[in-house]
Amino acid sequence: QVQLVESGGGLVQAGGSLRLSCAASGNIFNFNVMGWYRQAPGKQRDLVATITSYGSTNYADSVKGRFTISRDNAKKTVYLQMNSLKPEDTAVYYCNIAVWFSGKRDDYWGQGTQVTVSS
Repeated sequence: QVQLVESGGGLVQAGGSLRLSCAASGNIFNFNVMGWYRQAPGKQRDLVATITSYGSTNYADSVKGRFTISRDNAKKTVYLQMNSLKPEDTAVYYCNIAVWFSGKRDDYWGQGTQVTVSS
């Protein structure tokens, strides 16, 4: 069983920066995709960024050029560096990992961490 523990959220002013971390435990196999999703009150949970175990990345258009996702495979940890933060980035951010067991996808989620950007 896979578990994810995330940290790094907080309150920042517009234009500021924040770095989120998410550490995985358990067997995540040799290939997996780790990523970040966010959800504001009353809104859908949306993809922010993903990164595969070999380093391929994908970003939502709204964060391109401002956010950077990275990972440390030895630590089984994924990071999200958030720069030039805007009030519309305010949300609960959830860490995610997708793994494929015998060709079938399974998803695991972190507990969520609040990011609040003040104007």
